[in-house]
Amino acid sequence: MAPSVAVVGATGAVGEVMRQVLTERKFPLRAIKFLASARSAGKTIDFQGKKHPVEELRPEAFAGVDIVLSSTPAGISREYSPIAARAGAIVVDNSSAWRMDPDVPLVVPEVNADALARIPKGIVANPNCSTIQMVVALKPLHDLARIKRVVVATYQASSGKGATGLFELDAQLSAVSRGEPVPPAKAHAAQLAGNGLPHDWKAGDMGYTEEEWKMVRETKKIMGDETIEVSPTTARVPVRIGHSEALNLEFERPISVEQARQAFRRAPGIVLLDDLSKGEVPLALASTGRDEVFVGRIRSDPTVPHGLNLWVVADNLRKGAATNAVQIAEVLVQRNLLPKR
Repeated sequence: MAPSVAVVGATGAVGEVMRQVLTERKFPLRAIKFLASARSAGKTIDFQGKKHPVEELRPEAFAGVDIVLSSTPAGISREYSPIAARAGAIVVDNSSAWRMDPDVPLVVPEVNADALARIPKGIVANPNCSTIQMVVALKPLHDLARIKRVVVATYQASSGKGATGLFELDAQLSAVSRGEPVPPAKAHAAQLAGNGLPHDWKAGDMGYTEEEWKMVRETKKIMGDETIEVSPTTARVPVRIGHSEALNLEFERPISVEQARQAFRRAPGIVLLDDLSKGEVPLALASTGRDEVFVGRIRSDPTVPHGLNLWVVADNLRKGAATNAVQIAEVLVQRNLLPKR
């Protein structure tokens, strides 16, 4: 039987994309409801030709729900995800609240879908957007030659801050184009228009941001290999949608550029764009609205015995959030992993 689904945080940037992805991927639904804060309750949402009321997020709202697709702040998830799980649902949570919990699988279906065989808390964590696209690209290469070390620099879109980030960037760009004073930054750490921000996340240990530590810890958990070393630098750039990443990879065994290309051609969820002479390279703008991870600029690194450089791009609202969550839900349904009622 098709599952009953609840979308939590339905009126936010990721919640909106979740609705689109559910429709586009023809996700099987017995019923659906949309939950949000009291501020949004009472609004209506158009979904598959019908108007649905937005319900307030309350414990009783999870009655009879099989899958919860949640995109809320971490504090809200810590409170409500266990409530939904106790009501009998599997929660696919997009916040940072549960990612490093040893009893919560952290899943990118192209990489570690088998982790869904064990969901002791009834919660599955959706990884960080920048981590998701990176591990999709790492997986086929790790299987081929075993990755020792990853040095990654990210160029992350404004929409990583949600709708408020997009509104702020648009307002700043508009002011710049008119020669007017730029509105002060609130969503971002500083003015993003015409700028790059290496400090757009909360500071963490050793001078790294929390975003950078997420990439380190989540990569090891998803890949199932604590020996992979990850050295990240994350930055925000004045792009609306689409995260870009420069990856420098060092391997244990020899690997050629052509071997990497062949691995990417076979790998699920990847589009190879790797002909610089024809301008075939992954671009943030071209990734918008797409579910795949785009890989290109594959080059040997002459400074280490076995090394490659890559350029990796994906839509951070789709594969980096909503699509990955829906893909997890698809695996739960396809493999009959939902709790029996």
